[in-house]
Amino acid sequence: MDILNFITWSADPELFSVGPLHIRWYSLMFIIGFWLGYQIEDKIYKHEGIPEAWLDKLFLYVFIGTIVGARLGHVFFYGWDYYSQHPADILKVWEGGLASHGGAIGIIIMMYILARQLKVNMLFLFDRLVVPVALVGALIRIGNLFNHEIYGHETTMPWGFRFIQNINQWRMGAEPIYSAPSHPTQIYEAGLYLIVFAVLMWLYWKKNAQYRQGLIFGTFLLGIFGSRLIIEFVKNNQESFEEAMLMNMGQLLSVPFVIGGIWLIVRAIKNPPVAAFKLKKA
Repeated sequence: MDILNFITWSADPELFSVGPLHIRWYSLMFIIGFWLGYQIEDKIYKHEGIPEAWLDKLFLYVFIGTIVGARLGHVFFYGWDYYSQHPADILKVWEGGLASHGGAIGIIIMMYILARQLKVNMLFLFDRLVVPVALVGALIRIGNLFNHEIYGHETTMPWGFRFIQNINQWRMGAEPIYSAPSHPTQIYEAGLYLIVFAVLMWLYWKKNAQYRQGLIFGTFLLGIFGSRLIIEFVKNNQESFEEAMLMNMGQLLSVPFVIGGIWLIVRAIKNPPVAAFKLKKA
């Protein structure tokens, strides 16, 4: 009896459509992620007595930083040769092209601006923000799985996935062209991000690590970008110019975040705990 040694993945990226409105799994995962993230963050802010108005402003800034940063990250890190000649296409976010490292940089910039407005340390914001962000990252990778994108090298492992390579043409009626059985790196990353999320929740709710300023944020950086650094070894390069590189762009961009995470963890352990949040009177 033949044993199936791969999985043929033929899921449709589109969940449903109503007239001109098309809802894709990727968009749904993004929306669910932000909604769950807001609920978790709301619980954290209420737990510490942080003003709810701060939370609303936080998520507005995070949303802007994520979308703008991720788009510009894709443009500058992966597609500058094209977009420098077609600058108007930078605005066409709906055509795809978001880079997680760019999103991270965008959020850092927006948190710097918000911290100055609220007159708090940036680490105060990040130690609470990144707890749900790890969960959001996992859901986005599931969205990538439904999009048949960002998968890995060929593999003989029985959990290898055959992805549809001509996904847009297939959705218009063409016969599917499948990849060779490949590493489902979207699932690998989603699984590791969920582990990081569980660790961050444990640090916050069981160990009160938010009072070790930078510890939760550092753990997030090390866990998320350390995972990315490792998984990139079995992931296909996104752009042709990466073929000549010892490390691909995703790995090169992950290294500073990993180093920053280690530094923050060491710093947090050495420094004394900070006081619990107390709103300053005007």
